[in-house]
Amino acid sequence: MSTLLDALKQNTTVVADTGDFEGMRRFKPTDATTNPSLILKAVQLPAYQGLLASSVSRAPAGQTEAVVDQLLVAFGTEILKIVPGRVSTEVDARLSFDTQATVERARRLIDLYGQAGIDPKRVLIKIAATWEGIAAAQILEKQGIHCNLTLLFSLTQAIACADAGVTLISPFVGRIYDWHKKTAGSAWDEAANSGSNDPGVQSVARIYSYYKTHGINTEIMGASFRNSGQILALAGCDLLTISPDLLAALESTEGTVDARLTADFARAQATPALALNESSFRFMMNEDAMAQDKLAEGIRVFVNDAKKLDTLLV
Repeated sequence: MSTLLDALKQNTTVVADTGDFEGMRRFKPTDATTNPSLILKAVQLPAYQGLLASSVSRAPAGQTEAVVDQLLVAFGTEILKIVPGRVSTEVDARLSFDTQATVERARRLIDLYGQAGIDPKRVLIKIAATWEGIAAAQILEKQGIHCNLTLLFSLTQAIACADAGVTLISPFVGRIYDWHKKTAGSAWDEAANSGSNDPGVQSVARIYSYYKTHGINTEIMGASFRNSGQILALAGCDLLTISPDLLAALESTEGTVDARLTADFARAQATPALALNESSFRFMMNEDAMAQDKLAEGIRVFVNDAKKLDTLLV
């Protein structure tokens, strides 16, 4: 009998959610994703000191922002030697509400990848799914720069990303679960809210149904998992980005995996198409306390880790 990881790969493209090269070699994912928190963790390990030093040497002296970009691209370039598909590289979260600055930073990252001999088709620029971030992604996609919209917690964000022609979105399963569990407090029933009843799983399932029903080509990559049950409940999703510890758990367990997210599932859950503009997007996000809270919190966390990374480089 195959492992759960091998069985999952039959239904879904598996992506490694890590900055650790050895984990990627072990689990053989198709793609890989990074973020400021993962890069911060990786560069503090002895194995990556050489990569850090070379990035510092290639950037102009005293220009921390340039060093960070060199470091991100250095990690991405090494990752692409391991995975056959794409790597996601994140724009500084401090630019989450600045469309033009996000566009300029993304172009610079792609230019650096080009200097390293990397085909831009193998890079996804990660941008927070704010209104300004989605607007930046729309500009970039028209220029042939493909984007991964992250910190996505709602169908509202997903629809806006689809309207913008974004290549891929990353709805955050675990952080949605965290919010609902914390809000429920002592009333939370873990068993009743697991598997397909998990609020994070249900959010991704709604997005999947909407996209497939309305013929939207934007790829869906479930992210931020807390347990294997969340992952298996989303088998059939376009992609799932999974941390090394959960990849190891799936690899060490034998079993079969049936795809839950299918064309039949999408048709059964179909909802009407929704038209959005900036004002309706902002209003609907304001009405969704979970999405609004987690988006703001996620940006703060990534900004904090970006500042810590800056400190290591000066």
